[in-house]
Amino acid sequence: MAARASGSVKAKAAIPQLPWHAIRPASVVLVTGGEEVLAERATAMLRDFLRAEDPALEVSDLEADGYRRGELLTLASPSLFGEPRLIRVQAVERASDDFLLDALDYLGQVADSTTLVLRHKGGVRGKKLLDAIRAGTGGGIEIVCTELKKDAEKQDFAATEFRAAGRKISPGALRALVAAFSDDLAELAAACRQLIADAPGDISEAVVARYYGGRVETSSFAVADAAIAGRRGDALIALRHALDSGADPVPMVAAFAMKVRTMAKVSGVRGGGAQVASSLGLAPWQVDRARRDLAGWNDEGLARAIEALAATDAAVKGAERDPVFALERLVGVIASRGRDPR
Repeated sequence: MAARASGSVKAKAAIPQLPWHAIRPASVVLVTGGEEVLAERATAMLRDFLRAEDPALEVSDLEADGYRRGELLTLASPSLFGEPRLIRVQAVERASDDFLLDALDYLGQVADSTTLVLRHKGGVRGKKLLDAIRAGTGGGIEIVCTELKKDAEKQDFAATEFRAAGRKISPGALRALVAAFSDDLAELAAACRQLIADAPGDISEAVVARYYGGRVETSSFAVADAAIAGRRGDALIALRHALDSGADPVPMVAAFAMKVRTMAKVSGVRGGGAQVASSLGLAPWQVDRARRDLAGWNDEGLARAIEALAATDAAVKGAERDPVFALERLVGVIASRGRDPR
C-alpha cells in the first residue's frame, strides 16, 4: 500500500509513493523524509536486492552539495562489460547548481541497467528536480521515510529487522524491545542488530530482559553516551540506576564496545559520510555520531579504552569477583577519554 506523501508535496504525484520496506528497483528512486534510519535501511535493502540479482553490481556514492559537473553522467555511462550500476546521491536538499542541472538532464536520458537513488531530507532546495521526478520524468518511484511516532510503527520496523535476518521474535519480546528504545529509532535499530548477532535461537521476552532489563528508564547506551562525552558523574549515576533496575553487566559492556569500536573505525578516516560509511560497512548516521563522539579523543586513548573493554568483558563474565566495580572502572577510563582517570 502506498505511503502518504509528505507535507511538502502540493499535488498528488504521478509515480508510486511507497513506505521504506516496500522499496523496489526503478531507474530513479527518490528517498524523502527526515527519518534517516529508515532511509538507510531502504537503500541498503535495494542494494542487497540488486546485488543478489547480479553480484557484479557497481556501487558509487556522490555528495550533491560538493558535486562537480559531469560526475553523474560519467558514473552512469555504459561500461565495457555492461555491469549494472547503483548510484547513491546524498544531501540533495543541499545540492549544488551543477548537480541539479546534471540530474535534470539525466532524467531525460536515464541509463539502462542503472539505478539512481536520490536522498532528499526536506526543504525547498531542488524543488524543480523533485517535481520532475514526481511528475513521472525518468520513470521513478518515491520512498517516503517519515518519522515513526507510534509504538505500533516502531514495532513494525523492529519486526522487519528480524524478519529480514531470518530470525523470529515473540510479540511480547517485540513490545518490550520497543518500550526500551521508544525514544531513539537509531538505538532501537542497533539493539535489533545486537540481538540478531549475539542471541542464539528465537528472541523471547526473557532474552530481551537479559540484554536490556531496566532500559525503559535508563539504558546501557545512555551510560555509554555519558561516559564517552566525559560526564563521569552522570555516567556513574546512570550505571547505578540501570543496575538497580535489573540491567545485566554483559550487554552493558557490549553497548560500550559497540560505540568505541565504531569510533575506532572512523578515527582518522576522511571523506563524506556516505563514502566513509560505504568503505567501513557502516551507516552514514553511525559515522556522523562517531565523529561527534571522537571530540577530545586521540589514538592512544582509544587504544587504552579498547584494552579496558576487553578486561571488563572478561571481568563481568567471571574473571573477577566484582563485575560492578569492573564496570565503574571502565566508566572512569572511558570518561577520561583513555587517560588516567584519577
